[in-house]
Amino acid sequence: MSTTITSRHRVLTDEQWERIEPLLPSNEGRKGHPFRDNRRIVEAMIYRARTGIPWRDLPREAFGPWQTTWKRYNKYAADGVWDSIHAQLLAEADEAGEIEWTVSVDSTINRAHQHGTNTRRPDQPTGAFANHKNLGGTEPEGHALGRSRGGLSTKIHAVVDARGLPIAIVTTGGQRHDGAMLEEILDEIRVPRIGPGRPRTRPNAVVADKAYSSGVTRRMLAARGIKTVIPQKSNEKNARKNKGSAGGRPPSLDDQAYRGRNIVERHFGLAKQWRGIATRYDKKARNYRAGVVLCAIIACLRT
Repeated sequence: MSTTITSRHRVLTDEQWERIEPLLPSNEGRKGHPFRDNRRIVEAMIYRARTGIPWRDLPREAFGPWQTTWKRYNKYAADGVWDSIHAQLLAEADEAGEIEWTVSVDSTINRAHQHGTNTRRPDQPTGAFANHKNLGGTEPEGHALGRSRGGLSTKIHAVVDARGLPIAIVTTGGQRHDGAMLEEILDEIRVPRIGPGRPRTRPNAVVADKAYSSGVTRRMLAARGIKTVIPQKSNEKNARKNKGSAGGRPPSLDDQAYRGRNIVERHFGLAKQWRGIATRYDKKARNYRAGVVLCAIIACLRT
């Protein structure tokens, strides 16, 4: 049965496809048939993440058998293919001087659909999932699911640069505190160099809201040589004032830099236009996060 991808089902432009096609793996020389119809399969993955439909409901006339897309998607998620492509796009952007290293950090919570929660899971841990710690198909014990006020949910923690370019992504259970995850999401920043040299792992400054404010956080960022652009909570201000002169001076805040904090909120707003991200339908954390990284790749291509 012949398949034709119409403009309704297509997201990638020809130029964008030419950038990522050479980065996709090929199984030539290995057991099994070589990968074929790469563009059709990738467009099918994007379509499913955008619409949130079940895999079985992928339009056959546009994308062919749904089993082919699912098997390829599952393999790419297990092998960290999308993370590798994302890293390469970031490396090219950094080489061209297109990454602004004053970064914004925040998280967004996403309700898990009942189709994505039919798994055995312990109460703890909630399963943080990050690329360089979970390559090779490792699945966190808690599947990055946790019970928050809205029920079972997954939280996406992200770092974006001053232009909205997504740099790092970590998923956890929905009840994990933002501030407690800051060090882990910063550890996930690994932008390779084009040519020799170690990956860049340290931004110039971190911009975040009051949820990240604590003495532990400020000391951690100072130890890494990162400028802190985080306002103090009211209780922290009161505690310092109650100590009098022993409370020391209040931490400074770069108001100009803090004005750009909502860039990460805008990134989440665009990402959650994809229904497969706004609601989690995937049982495995690695597969859900693969969709989030795929969305980040589209954002990089457009930026």
